[in-house]
Amino acid sequence: MNRIVGLETEYGCLTTDPAGSPPVVARTRNWIFENHRLGLADVHQRDWDEPAGNGGFLFNGGRAYVDMGHMEYCTPECQSLRDLIAFDRAGDRMLHHAIQGLGLSSLAGFIRNNVDHYSGATFGCHENYLVRRGAPLNDRTIYALLGFLTLRVLYTGAGRVGGMSHGDVSLRTEAPGASEIPTPVFQISQRADYINNDLFEWVQFNRAIINTRDEPLADPSRFRRLHLIHGDSNVLPFALFLKAGTTSLVLDLLEIDQIPTLSLADAVASFREISVRPHGPWNVRTEETGETPALDLLRKYWEAAHRFFARRDRETDDVLEAWGQTLDALQRNPEELVGRVDWITKQWLLRQFVEHEGVPWNDPVLRSLDLEYHHLDPKRGLGLASETPDPRWTPQETEIEQALNHPPANTRASIRSRVMDSLRRADRSYCVDWEVIDADGLPSLHMINPFDSDSSAAQRWLQSWTVSPAPARPARPGPEPLV
Repeated sequence: MNRIVGLETEYGCLTTDPAGSPPVVARTRNWIFENHRLGLADVHQRDWDEPAGNGGFLFNGGRAYVDMGHMEYCTPECQSLRDLIAFDRAGDRMLHHAIQGLGLSSLAGFIRNNVDHYSGATFGCHENYLVRRGAPLNDRTIYALLGFLTLRVLYTGAGRVGGMSHGDVSLRTEAPGASEIPTPVFQISQRADYINNDLFEWVQFNRAIINTRDEPLADPSRFRRLHLIHGDSNVLPFALFLKAGTTSLVLDLLEIDQIPTLSLADAVASFREISVRPHGPWNVRTEETGETPALDLLRKYWEAAHRFFARRDRETDDVLEAWGQTLDALQRNPEELVGRVDWITKQWLLRQFVEHEGVPWNDPVLRSLDLEYHHLDPKRGLGLASETPDPRWTPQETEIEQALNHPPANTRASIRSRVMDSLRRADRSYCVDWEVIDADGLPSLHMINPFDSDSSAAQRWLQSWTVSPAPARPARPGPEPLV
């Protein structure tokens, strides 16, 4: 990829513990940081809802913490799709190891989905793309980007049984056009029902397709961070490969001012209408051409990316080939994508069950199977068991285990990991963050270029410890006990 990309995944927790999921989530968090097993717990309060000990950075360069009751894992900064997929899967592996290590396998487990079928609540899989500050952002390019991010749901959706109902009716009816859409028995996206705006800055209400918060976590004079909250948690590696790969290519087009001109008449309504039509037709209205097949519009992005970036490198060619084949299959016969695109695979699996058992699509067991599709336990997860593997995007077991303990070699995550390895053996208070590390008695170590993996500055910073011993520290409350 021509940029840094990272993912933030919030996990659902299934448990038979009468106390519910909070004790399981807390014990999992504590297992991760116990005796510096996989990372360093925060020793300071990061925010009003993140007290000391709530989470921390991992030695693989990523971060794990409890967010609004959910266990959340952030990948380190990645510069290749292969790294991104391997580090994403490493988060799954970490939680699975924790459940096994705690002896909770018969009582609890984690799932990577976005909907609580019982309460109607949603939780996210956020995508972060570094964008160069010089990218031309104006009405034309922003609406063109908005159009792509809306339509890509046809191959990025994870599929969902049902839609908003009972307790969450108010959320549904607040959205433009929502009351006109009947509740489906199955839809393409897990998040479409919860997206109410095209552009907005918040993440927990009035959620938008493009989150406008400008928080680069890097040199602000050179970079922006595109933070996307409308996407689903993908299970199949191909779906994640295509989601991150095509989005990165469209941002490449935006940065050279070659993104196709396209403006949806109502992006939010289009997003929802496509989602509830797994069998099509997938037509949307644009300001330029009126009602138009969504696949025709997606092909304009593919054609532009192919024209400017074909033969740039092997990874780009793999994305372009997979993207073109996917659009062809969606046009011809979507079931050709079983084992690759999540919503198509889930719908196919559930239809086998419905036909074999003779139950209706609104039978409650379908919601249970929906959750099982996303289960992290290899013995239970229906999604990964259905994968059609391919060495271009399916990580090897050795790659996943490597990513659990070691950072990507070509981003600043490697510097962070190296410094953290020294911090765990030092008697200094510390503060680790994405772009800066602080330790008592030393000036800050800034890492404002995410592409920079040169550790020479960090090495000099570490050597300065010997001439700047840690100051005596007064006794103070420590992080929450790791029990």
